[in-house]
Amino acid sequence: MLSVISLILGVALLIAGRKLFWLFVGAAGFIAGLQLATQFWRGPEILAIIIGLVVGVLFALLAIFLQGVAIGVAGFLAGGYILTVIAGLIGLNQGAFSWLIYLIGGIIGVLLVIFLFDWAIITLSSLAGASLITQAIVLPAGIVGVAFLALVIIGVVIQGSMLQRDRVVTAN
Repeated sequence: MLSVISLILGVALLIAGRKLFWLFVGAAGFIAGLQLATQFWRGPEILAIIIGLVVGVLFALLAIFLQGVAIGVAGFLAGGYILTVIAGLIGLNQGAFSWLIYLIGGIIGVLLVIFLFDWAIITLSSLAGASLITQAIVLPAGIVGVAFLALVIIGVVIQGSMLQRDRVVTAN
């Protein structure tokens, strides 16, 4: 069940992460809640999903009502998640230092969002979407990195072209 949710959420982030900003923020909250639940509780998968959904809904509401704060929090959460996934893909044993990798990724995510808002949201949502999809689908080890990179590129191209189209429409 978690794989299906991750796959659907990943595709949505790849295609419309910037357009549906609240979805991006909610997804970052869902992922963070899910990671916390699975790391600290060894209960049933449905409990982790419920915790993730509750945190995700709270973050989506935060995005709607407190956009500035939500942008920074989403950048931090997405950046931390993405860097931990990339560290795992390249074989870095995270162990006791997983919190440090997450923190560094979070800081990078916040900085990207602050200085390059539209492109940061596009990049972070594409990275997060690609991460969710590659974790939801079982692929051979040698193909995971290639699939991840291809999905990121697809997400950036789709969302970047949508951004350009939006800018042309607003300019006219």
